[in-house]
Amino acid sequence: MFSTLFAVVVALALGHLAPAFAAAVRDFGWYRALLARLDRHFTADGFWRSRWGLLLALVPVLIVVGFVQWLLDGFAFGLPALLFGVAVVFYAWGPRDLDLDVDAVVGAADAAERREALARLRPAAAAGAGEARDEVGRVFVAALRRWFGVLFWFVLLGAVGALLYRLVAIAAEDEPALYLPADSVDGARRLLAVLDWPVAQLMALSLALVGNFDVVVSAWKAAGGSALRAGTGMLAAVGRVSVRWELDEEAGDLAAAASATVEAVDAGLDGTGTGDPGVPPGAEPMAGILDAPLGQVMRDAMSLVWRVLLVWLAVLALFVVAGWVN
Repeated sequence: MFSTLFAVVVALALGHLAPAFAAAVRDFGWYRALLARLDRHFTADGFWRSRWGLLLALVPVLIVVGFVQWLLDGFAFGLPALLFGVAVVFYAWGPRDLDLDVDAVVGAADAAERREALARLRPAAAAGAGEARDEVGRVFVAALRRWFGVLFWFVLLGAVGALLYRLVAIAAEDEPALYLPADSVDGARRLLAVLDWPVAQLMALSLALVGNFDVVVSAWKAAGGSALRAGTGMLAAVGRVSVRWELDEEAGDLAAAASATVEAVDAGLDGTGTGDPGVPPGAEPMAGILDAPLGQVMRDAMSLVWRVLLVWLAVLALFVVAGWVN
């Protein structure tokens, strides 16, 4: 568990402080070349062009990583295994910094620049949630893809799990999905949905803990959260409801502050004698998620993502402390 905490901190810090370095290191060109080579080699119908075809690319890589992970386990007080795990998590994390991509959407100068920034929040061949004008859905699905999927499977399977998630996501939703056999891509997307399901469920639970529990649970049920196929679509729906609740809370706080100021002025307690109620900007319109400025919506979504990550890290920290105590 300590290695997980350390690896996540390193991945977040380096990805944010040195995005150029992170982008250079997180190069999966070798994997894309492997997929393209397999596709050129196996031209006839067969195993590669079936739903299980991706295994031809995954299994050899994961066997090598698993062997190294096993070899380093317990060696030199676990320090090599720790460094190896940190390196794999950093490599599989991202590949782009989510904060910077959201900031690019918020700070876009015009509609064209905003569309380009929004496009960077989802892979080239991604399907399902986060499409059309669902900016909030894109943030939460991007968080699952870039952070939480890697983190969950690293906790469960170590370096093998983190790399497995990233390789499957690339084959299912990135540029290779545009040219690989349709059945191979379909199999990759089915496997990715299986890997996503527990992560999306835990993220939804975390959103309930950091937001309004009843609202989130109702949205989870309405989006079919209990179904085995529930994944990114459910997460996007829960994320939208959570952000809407945040906006309503902020609007309520502003309205309460404005009302208190008006009452103070009416009572002559503000000391100005001008009768100016001083209504805070933005307090008047009780805007919903569709009416709120995009920047505010995206910031609230990113704030919720960070709170969910802190909940996960806090749980991991409790396991670390419990291990030390025992």
